[in-house]
Amino acid sequence: MNAIGKSIKRIDARAKVTGEALYPADIDLPNQAHMKILFARRPHAIVKAIDTGAAEALDGVLAVFTAKDVPVNEYGLMKPDQPVLCGPGSQKPYTDRVRFVGDQVALVVAESEAIAERARDLIHVEYEDLPTLTDPVAAAQNDALLLHPDQNSNIMDAKRIRKGDVGKGFAEADVIIEAEYRTPVQEHAYLQPEAGLAYIDEEGRVTVVAAGQWAHEEREQIAHSLGLKEEQVRVIHPAMGGAFGGREDVSIQIVLGLAVWRLHQRGIHRPVKIVWSREESIIGHYKRHAYIMKAKWGAKADGTLTAAEVDITADGGAYMYTSNKVLGNATIMCTGPYKIPHVKVDARAVCTNHIPGGAFRGFGAPQGAFLAESQMNKLAQALDLDPVEMRMRNLLGDDDLTSVQTPLPGRVPLPSVVARTAGGAGWLKGERGWHRERSNVESSNVKHGIGFACGLKNVGFSFGYPENCTAIVEIHGDTEIERVVIRHAAAEVGQGTHTAISQMTAEAVGVPFEKVEFIGADTGEAENSGSVSASRMTFMAGNSVRGAVEGALEKWEAGERPAICTYTYLAPPTENFDPETGKCSPNFSYGYMAQSVEVEVDTETGQIRVLDVVSGDDVGKAINPQQIEGQIEGGVVQALGYALLENFIQEDGYPLTTALSTYLIPTVLDIPDRVQSLIMEYPDENGPWGARGVGEMPFIPTAPALIAAVHDATGVWFDDFPLTPERVLRGLGKIQ
Repeated sequence: MNAIGKSIKRIDARAKVTGEALYPADIDLPNQAHMKILFARRPHAIVKAIDTGAAEALDGVLAVFTAKDVPVNEYGLMKPDQPVLCGPGSQKPYTDRVRFVGDQVALVVAESEAIAERARDLIHVEYEDLPTLTDPVAAAQNDALLLHPDQNSNIMDAKRIRKGDVGKGFAEADVIIEAEYRTPVQEHAYLQPEAGLAYIDEEGRVTVVAAGQWAHEEREQIAHSLGLKEEQVRVIHPAMGGAFGGREDVSIQIVLGLAVWRLHQRGIHRPVKIVWSREESIIGHYKRHAYIMKAKWGAKADGTLTAAEVDITADGGAYMYTSNKVLGNATIMCTGPYKIPHVKVDARAVCTNHIPGGAFRGFGAPQGAFLAESQMNKLAQALDLDPVEMRMRNLLGDDDLTSVQTPLPGRVPLPSVVARTAGGAGWLKGERGWHRERSNVESSNVKHGIGFACGLKNVGFSFGYPENCTAIVEIHGDTEIERVVIRHAAAEVGQGTHTAISQMTAEAVGVPFEKVEFIGADTGEAENSGSVSASRMTFMAGNSVRGAVEGALEKWEAGERPAICTYTYLAPPTENFDPETGKCSPNFSYGYMAQSVEVEVDTETGQIRVLDVVSGDDVGKAINPQQIEGQIEGGVVQALGYALLENFIQEDGYPLTTALSTYLIPTVLDIPDRVQSLIMEYPDENGPWGARGVGEMPFIPTAPALIAAVHDATGVWFDDFPLTPERVLRGLGKIQ
C-alpha cells in the first residue's frame, strides 16, 4: 500500500492548530449585515398576527421578514412538513402555527447584531395557544389532537416485523425476560453552534456558507423554499466544529438565503451573517430521539434464543426530520446481531410538541441495541451463563437469517469480533466456554463491575434509497503525473474525511500522497457526494474515487492532458420493509463491534467512575489508523456522556436545560482511565480496499455495556438512563 493504511497527518491539521482555518462564525465580508431570528418559544400555538412596525422603525434595521416573504413556505429532508417561517400569509395551510419552541417566526436584518437583537425584541406576535402533546404514547392514540391537521394521525411512520410464530417460540423457552426500556434525548453539543453567511456571488447565485453534512441536499432545500432553480443556489461548507448528525437537517441555511435574496430584490446588495448562541442552538435544532421500548425475549436452558417480541414508540417531536430512517434502524437493531427464529416487532415514530428528534451518531442503533443487549445480559444472568458465552451461542453467521428473513451481506465476522474483544478485556475460553474471573478488590462502599455488549451498524441510508456518490479526478502533467486533483463534495465535519479521500486518491492513482490536491465541500466545485452520515462516506467516496481514477488513467494513457473523469458510484440496491412481514434486504454493508466497560460505583454517593473501555471495531480496512482511533475514543466518550451525564429535560414542551451549565457533557475529568481501541480488518467485498465505516460503531454498545457493569457491581438493573448519581441512589434504594 502506498497511501492507505498509514496514519498520514490530516490535510487540515496545521490550519486548525494555528487558527488559520475559518469556521462559519469567523468569516466576515465587507459591508455585511447581521441577522437575528425570532423563535416562537412556545410549544403549540396559532400565530394570529405579527406586528413588525416598531422593529422596522428602529434605526439601523434593513428589513424584517415573515412568512408572507417566503415563496414556498415548507422544507424538510424526508418530508416538507415544516414552515420556513411560521405565521399568516402563506399559501400552504397550517403554516400559521408553531409546534415547538424552536419554530422560527420572523427574521431581522440590521447593521449590527446588537441592533438586530433589539429589533427582534420589538416584534409583537399575537398567539392563540393550543393544547400541548408531549407524551408520544398518548399522541399515538386515534382520538389524540392532531398536531398537523392535514394528516390523519400523529404517527409519522410505522414499521413491523413478523418472522415465525412468537407464541410457539415462547412456549419453547425455559426462561422469559420482560422489561420496559427508556432511552433519553441527547443534545449534539458540537463545538460551534449554528453560524453562517450568505451573499450573491459573481454569477448571481444565492450563496450560503454554513456548516452542514450534505451540501447538495441543502442546496435543493434552499432552492425549493426560495422558488429558485438549483443552479441559482450555491452551498459552501467551511471548517466545521463537529456535527454528529446534528447538521444533516438544515437550520439557518434557508433563512440566510431568504434574507440575502429578498434584500437583493429590494436593491440592497449586502452579505448577511448570523451566529446562534448556545441557547439558540439548543432550542433551535433537533436532538437524538427519546424511545420507549417494551421487550419480551425467551431462551432455552442452553442459552439458545427462541423468540423476541418488541414494541417501540419513538418521540419524533414536532416534525419528521429523519424519524422514519432512525425508526427503521431501531426496528432492525432491537433484536441485535442474533439468530432468533420467532420475531415480532411493532414500531412507530410519533409527532409531539417536543423539540424534533433527528439524526444523531448511530441513527437509531443505540436505542435498539440498548434493548437487545440488556435483554441478552439479563437472559445470561437468569441462565447462569457468562454474557460473552451467551452471545457466542447466538451470533449471526454468514448464512443465518436476520429478523427481516434475509442474511447479512457478505462475510459476517461477528464471532471473531466478539472473541477478540472479550479476550482483550480479560475473558478466557475454557472447556465450559467463555468466562472471566471477578475482581475482589472492593471497599465497603465502592463496588467494582464489568459489562459486555456487541452489535452491528448499517453503512448507508439503505431501505431502498438509491445510494450514490460522485467524484471528479484530474490528472495533471506532461510526461509524468505531477499533480492529481480530487473534487469531492463530502463534508469535513472533524472526522478526517478529506484526508481519507486524499489517501484513497493517491492509492488509486499510485502517486505519493503529497501530489494530491483536494477541492470540495462546495456545490460550485463538485458533484453530489451524498450525506456525511450513516457511516457511509469512506465506503461511498472510496468507490467513487476508484471509478474516477480508473477513467482518468485511461484518458491519460490515451494522451489527454489534463485527464479528467467524473464518476458516480452506485451502491448495491437495498429494499424497504415489506409492510406486512418486514421482510427485506435493508442494507448493503454493516460494521461489527463489541465492547467491554469496567466501572467503580460508589454506593454512598451514586457516582460512577469508568476505569477501562475495550472497544473492538471491524472497519474492513483501516484507511488512516490514527483517525480511526480518534473516532473510537470520541465515540466512546460521547456515548458515556449519553449514558451517565446528559440529562436533557423538557416540561410541557419547554426545555429547561438550555445551557452547558445545566446540560452536562463529558469533560477531561470524565474520560475513562483507558480506552483500548482494537481495530479489526475483515474486508467488505464491496468496500474500497475492503473498507467499511467506523464513525458510529463505537457509540452503539457503550450504554448497555456500562449498565451491565453497574449491575455487576451492585446487583441492580437500570432500564433507563442517564445514570446520574440521583438515579443510581434511587435504584439502590438509598433515596425515594
